[in-house]
Amino acid sequence: MDPHTALFQQHRPRLFGLAYRMLGTPSDAEDVLHDAWLRWHAQNTDALDDPEAWLVTVTTRIALDRLRRAKTERAHYSGPWLPEPLAAESEQPEAQLERAESLTLTFLLLLERLSAEERAAFLLHEVFDYSHAETAAMLEISEEACRQRVHRAKQRLREARPRQAIPDIGTQRRLLERFAQALQQPSLETLRALFAEDALHVADGGGLARATLHPLHGAERLARLYVQIALQQQRHGVHHEIHQLNGTPALLSWSGGILISASWIDDDGERITAVHSLRHPGKLARLAAVTKSNASTSLH
Repeated sequence: MDPHTALFQQHRPRLFGLAYRMLGTPSDAEDVLHDAWLRWHAQNTDALDDPEAWLVTVTTRIALDRLRRAKTERAHYSGPWLPEPLAAESEQPEAQLERAESLTLTFLLLLERLSAEERAAFLLHEVFDYSHAETAAMLEISEEACRQRVHRAKQRLREARPRQAIPDIGTQRRLLERFAQALQQPSLETLRALFAEDALHVADGGGLARATLHPLHGAERLARLYVQIALQQQRHGVHHEIHQLNGTPALLSWSGGILISASWIDDDGERITAVHSLRHPGKLARLAAVTKSNASTSLH
């Protein structure tokens, strides 16, 4: 590998982690890195005082442009939009080099509440530990403007955070196991007992799979919904597996060898406060081989 390429590869994990957190989709992050590589390939690196800062700046600006376009496109998306998990364990270390809690799917979804500019400033300063001055230079804004963006972002995220800001992996796995068992033997009483009174259900079918088009609220409504889903799944021989996605447990549902959903939860330590169900076939396609690893647990 030539020195020019080696230097890019050295910084690739940080660049991928940044682009993925900016966009919430691995394929979009890879596209950003491809564009960044083309610009890097054309750059005279001998003239750079700080190659890492140059690469992070270019990656951030490319991701910002893509995120602005994506926000426009998502305004016309069919139903809610959910981030796409990293598909393979081999990909995760690239994104996990920074703070692990900023990689969870719940946190990526929270970031959607921020403007593209706030998201970039927040990630650079709070997750990737660049100073306000460094972040401002990368975004070509004043240091005061940078501080304001980071402050607004932190405020928005505090207001929207789930009750368990940093999830307890053991608790989430136990709740998911109980959830999967309730789907195997569905009853309103059993399912309702799993959900907090104000529990939320959000599904992303992208107009390509059956899914609720609007978020549902309340333990009673969620219990009724999942009784219907469970009865349908029983007719189609669906089985469930728990697998670690983006650092937290997720419930993967299979039918006839096809992955039909990937769900993750928020909780309050005792009950499920939110279920996020990814049903978009294109997003699920990348996950199809995940549960074949030894890390997965099948729940029939």
